[in-house]
Amino acid sequence: MNMHNLLIEDRKQITITEVADVDSFDEETIVLSLHSGGLLLKGQDLHIQKLDIEEGKAVITGTVNSAAYTAKRDKSEGGFLKKLLK
Repeated sequence: MNMHNLLIEDRKQITITEVADVDSFDEETIVLSLHSGGLLLKGQDLHIQKLDIEEGKAVITGTVNSAAYTAKRDKSEGGFLKKLLK
């Protein structure tokens, strides 16, 4: 089993590991698929600074107000990147 990490630095930068996909994003909400479920981030001026699906790592900047885990989604639904790359 892989270890998942979530590091929030001064509410200005968040680093997440075990990222499988980005389901949706805008400047106030980012929804990520993790290997173990989902993660919903809320804040202001959120930007994905780094996304490496092979490494499973995302770095997001902006003002982070909340981070909440969600239930694992059916992978057949596909995520934002899968839809974008079709």
